[in-house]
Amino acid sequence: MKALRLVNLLIALICAIFLWRVFAAIGLHVPFDPNEGWNAYHAAAAMTGKPLYPDAGSFIVNNYPPLSFYIVGALGRILGDNIIAGRIISLLAFPGIAFGIFVAVRSMRCGRSEALFSALLFAACLLVTSDYVGMDDPQLLGHAIGIAGFILLLREPRNRRSITASALLFTLAGFAKHNLIVQPLAMVLWLLIYDRSAAWKFIVSGVVFLSLGLLAFRLTYGIDLLTVLNSARVYSFQNLTANLSSWLVWGAIPIIGLAILILLRHRDGHVVLCALYALIAIAVGTAFFGGDGVDMNAMFDADVALALGVGLALNRLPARNILALVYAAPVALAVWQFSDSEWLERDFWLHPLKADAEAANGDIAFLKAKNGPVLCETLSLCYWADKQAEVDVFNVGEQFATGARSDKVLTELIDQRYFRTLQFESLSSFALTPRIREAVVRNYRVDHTNDDGVFLISR
Repeated sequence: MKALRLVNLLIALICAIFLWRVFAAIGLHVPFDPNEGWNAYHAAAAMTGKPLYPDAGSFIVNNYPPLSFYIVGALGRILGDNIIAGRIISLLAFPGIAFGIFVAVRSMRCGRSEALFSALLFAACLLVTSDYVGMDDPQLLGHAIGIAGFILLLREPRNRRSITASALLFTLAGFAKHNLIVQPLAMVLWLLIYDRSAAWKFIVSGVVFLSLGLLAFRLTYGIDLLTVLNSARVYSFQNLTANLSSWLVWGAIPIIGLAILILLRHRDGHVVLCALYALIAIAVGTAFFGGDGVDMNAMFDADVALALGVGLALNRLPARNILALVYAAPVALAVWQFSDSEWLERDFWLHPLKADAEAANGDIAFLKAKNGPVLCETLSLCYWADKQAEVDVFNVGEQFATGARSDKVLTELIDQRYFRTLQFESLSSFALTPRIREAVVRNYRVDHTNDDGVFLISR
């Protein structure tokens, strides 16, 4: 057991180092991800009574369920910044998920060190291979809600109250982020095998809560949530293979371990649960991976399932200390794969994103000084510059690319020089259509470029 404790200590140290970077940068006006500004504007709409779901003619698209916007908006109203509020909520949700994994593994009759290893392995996976920890995005909030429902159903004896509460939590998780369908589906299948009475109570409760939620959405916003979620998106096999191969750096060894576990302990109900959960999560995540703009968050459910399976393997299989070293190998591999020469610089760790913040503050001041509409592909820059959101470049670009919408109106606005300033991540890898790019080049000139993209002003 000493080896397992040592591995836990080393992984905890890696997590602490990466968490420090997140914590130190959380209040900086640096765009962590294009989604941050997008979420912030919708949180502002939720709090101010503006349309949270604009009509089809708008250049602002909302294809997320509403719950997170009200939670972030409420905290943002106190802090005066929705992006910072969203980052704080994400950062708080992260240990909530890790603790939920710890509790779930303990509920499956595993030891403390084994449960801690599972939680730390999941934490290291997210910190090293993704940028979602401390990002203004509802993904981790939804998972934190969902893992609470998972734990309620996992614990025995189950009663009507815990089953109903679990169904409510899973529903709330889905109304925070719409891709959180895997946990309740896995739980239904598992309960149908081992506790059919509880399964039907859970199904009925879930259908009732989901129906009430969809009805409330319809009455509040005048549209169907499923229509909102069905937004245009380009899908490609190249996206799928690239994302999947990147994820397998972390996922391959836990998958192999879980396969061995189910072969040797297929009569263990908890092993069956983890196998069902992982199988569904990997299948769903792989399907999502083909879409444009889909990131490693598509596999967060698979990460949770595999982390649970790791705890079971350490408990149910022999040579747990050797297994711990094997399972820790993906963490070391991911650190090596995602490492950068900047990691050798002192300021990378002592003053995270300091230079990026200085550059971003200059760009924000530049945008703020421009009177009139400003188009930002990186919406957080416009948000911090106190500008209205004009164009959701990614989602509108997907509508153009799939033929769901014509680019004529936006091209005309650019030809009319409606926007005082434009900011794009790149003009070479342009996010919109060739015709819009031609209009941009025809009517605007580059003022400056930096890591925040290219900034253009009227000719």
